[in-house]
Amino acid sequence: MANLFAEPAASFDEPIALLSACHDRVRHYAGLALKLAQYLPEHGADKQAREAASSILRYFDVAAPLHHQDEEEDLFPLLAERGDAVLKALVGIAMFEQHVELAALWQQVRARLLAIATGESSDFPLELATEFAQQYPAHAQIEDEQIYPFAAKLLTSEELAELGRHMAARRGVTAGNTA
Repeated sequence: MANLFAEPAASFDEPIALLSACHDRVRHYAGLALKLAQYLPEHGADKQAREAASSILRYFDVAAPLHHQDEEEDLFPLLAERGDAVLKALVGIAMFEQHVELAALWQQVRARLLAIATGESSDFPLELATEFAQQYPAHAQIEDEQIYPFAAKLLTSEELAELGRHMAARRGVTAGNTA
């Protein structure tokens, strides 16, 4: 039986809601990375740790790069055309720079998670996991609070629909389906 109280899944017909929902998953998996680093000293790379590492890898290797591409190639350029100086600075340079920094941080975390996922290592420094668990959600919060609200104000329904179609195409689905 379906959960009548569950929130409906965002769809490509609502691209900003879908991007925001992705941030919820970013927060979840970044937090899971920290929990994993805290778990490993006592339990090592046991089955639970390997599964957690694999799920974090799956998310940040697949979904996160597509999310950044959605923003960098479609959303940010549209907002840069219409926003005020503050918004233009955010979507023009600041978020791109943060994406580069987050990608570099991810590569450090990724190397540790790959070794954990295969059971080769249980080494995941708490300091690295903490930085990852703080930086990704902080970035998402900036976008949620300082960028995404302007999409509804500045973009036309046709532009939002096109954004949704581009996002769907990147994922190999047609717009109208949920992510």
